[in-house]
Amino acid sequence: MNPRDAARISHAGAPYARQAMAYVLAGGRGRRLMELTDRRVKPAVYFGGKSRIIDFVLSNALNSGIHRIAVATQYKAHSLIRHLQHGWNFFRPERNESFDILPASQRVSETMWYLGTADAVYQNIDIIESYAPQYMVVLAGDHIYKMDYEKMLQQHVESKADVTVGCLEASLEEAKSFGVMHIDEEDAILSFLEKPAEPPPMPGKPDKALCSMGIYVFETKFLIEELKRDAADPHSSHDFGKDIIPHLVAKGKAVAHHFSESCVVANEESVIYWRDVGTVDAYWAANIDLTDILPDLDLYDRAWPIWTYGEITPPAKFVHDVDGRRGVATSSLVSGGCVVSGAAISRSLLFTGVWVHSYATVHETVALPYSRIGRGVRLGKAVIDSGVVIPDGLVVGEDPELDAKRFRRTANGVTLITQPMLDKLGH
Repeated sequence: MNPRDAARISHAGAPYARQAMAYVLAGGRGRRLMELTDRRVKPAVYFGGKSRIIDFVLSNALNSGIHRIAVATQYKAHSLIRHLQHGWNFFRPERNESFDILPASQRVSETMWYLGTADAVYQNIDIIESYAPQYMVVLAGDHIYKMDYEKMLQQHVESKADVTVGCLEASLEEAKSFGVMHIDEEDAILSFLEKPAEPPPMPGKPDKALCSMGIYVFETKFLIEELKRDAADPHSSHDFGKDIIPHLVAKGKAVAHHFSESCVVANEESVIYWRDVGTVDAYWAANIDLTDILPDLDLYDRAWPIWTYGEITPPAKFVHDVDGRRGVATSSLVSGGCVVSGAAISRSLLFTGVWVHSYATVHETVALPYSRIGRGVRLGKAVIDSGVVIPDGLVVGEDPELDAKRFRRTANGVTLITQPMLDKLGH
């Protein structure tokens, strides 16, 4: 069954989603991922064995029953656009479906890129109006989570809000790096504070604050009016979090939607899962966590699948079976097209097409697609960029000072390896 038909069947009873358009903001540079975003924007970074980060928000929209989707791109967008063209090209206009890729193309002014997240929607108002959706679901394209947007749309309609803001609970310390909502007992947003030094606690939860997820629901006509008002304001930075939402909190009716009410989990015991994999440490940890026996993020849930480009690959292969040269993988995820040739893999994630040669040991390592790990290599706590060729005998993860001289080593001891770094060493 193809993704479109599967989503239609699973969400036949999603009346608001069928009238909605998902608008995904996918232009973020992702500087904190260091060299991982030298060639690609953050939403295009690989995650989970065969997916890209953006696949999670797009899958949420599709699984929720939303069949009109637009993706606004900006920086280093080629890798992202190519992935979207390959993996998300199954929408059919004759079924009232659409999938638009909207690069910053100076359509409003020949000198202007997207100035902010709100401007990235404003510059494409004519495209939105041509589809005439009743509701707009504005989404950030760079987080890992599963969420049923139909439930958020339903709350938006029933509460008669001007804007509904997706929110998740965080500790007061964590909340200092987010936009924080101060709400009343009815979830009306009383104030919106961007990265406050002292976040206001939630009602009845003095140790928790409510943080914005960068997910917003509007009626389309109202949103367009607000975007036009904001565009005419010379003092605005034309950003949802900095301008649009604070204005509506002060002048309109803004309501918080709790992520716990729409988070898709495998069972009642599952924890609520949302990750910003915006640093090398967070990216490494979220991928390695998937090797747990029962990880918090369930990639095997067929009721809420993560759709992506289904690359045609042969099965993973493990060869050689003699002492010291045995192809094995334990507590690991090994994707299609991988060959583990007389090497030992433990608590690691190998993306599509990774080859690991004899006598290598790979532990707590994330190897991106089509990387090659040479004979006798020893890797620990590493991230290997796609297409990288690790030379025979290289050792990483045992000498912190040497690792820091040759590669990018984080404060938590994760080593990022890219081909330019190896080239500088003469490999």
